[in-house]
Amino acid sequence: MTSIAFIGLGIMGSPMAVHLQEAGHDVVGYNLHPDKTQPLVDAGGRAADSIAEAVADVDAVAVMVPDSPDVQDVLVGEGGVFDNAKSGALVIDFSSIRPDVTTELAKTARDKGFRLLDAPVSGGEAGAKNAALSIMVGGDGKDFEEAKPLFDVVGKTIVHVGGNGAGQTVKAANQLIVAANIQALAEAVTFLDAYDVDLEAALDVLGGGLAGSKVLEQKRNNMAKHDFTPGFRIDLHHKDMGIVTSAAREAGVVVPLGALVAQLMASARANGDGGLDHSALLRGVERLSGRLAG
Repeated sequence: MTSIAFIGLGIMGSPMAVHLQEAGHDVVGYNLHPDKTQPLVDAGGRAADSIAEAVADVDAVAVMVPDSPDVQDVLVGEGGVFDNAKSGALVIDFSSIRPDVTTELAKTARDKGFRLLDAPVSGGEAGAKNAALSIMVGGDGKDFEEAKPLFDVVGKTIVHVGGNGAGQTVKAANQLIVAANIQALAEAVTFLDAYDVDLEAALDVLGGGLAGSKVLEQKRNNMAKHDFTPGFRIDLHHKDMGIVTSAAREAGVVVPLGALVAQLMASARANGDGGLDHSALLRGVERLSGRLAG
């Protein structure tokens, strides 16, 4: 059994924390909105009133918050993890943030006697609920091996991809591929609808060929039913595409499709769709095609 503080109990963090508790670990959770701790408490875990209270005397600290400034605030801010956790604690950042920020935080962690793994995840709400996440981990190999039993509880595909920052770099690439696939699927659905094709039948046959993908499999119903209940919000994918385009520019790499999809994501957000699931890129295609209803 490992004692774990889990900071950030949102759409992704809450089911992950619950899985860890149900696997026999001792989990204490903290969230800015205290009501979000209830599923963990119902599973037998505990709720803390502050980060300082949550991380006191735990073996590992898991973080799942939206963006780079949030992670910085949790780790190095006043009352944060580095001021209150015990020396030597393993910090696992499941958030998706800028690789350069992760690298700097890892250095600060070492200077303060902590160990940091960047371990962003892919799979969305469904992956978190089903403990089937893909986890791309950057950091020291020994720390990865120590954390592997925890990763195995919440994920299905767990790979150590390199040193600190490598996990975030791989996650940025993941978000580029996912966004491009969602946009392509949105355009295909709009195209099929324009010709009054049986959409379900069309998606069945497309899914069985080279056009098949996890995106088609997991997002087809959202688009077919125009149900954009957030599993992963456009706001967050917009943030991730900013990471992709910025990191690509710093590396001197050209990502023309990525840049275009980043603009389409920004357009969706500017049109009020930021709180919707990223499958709502369909609304952007419909908007441009003059086919957006309501």
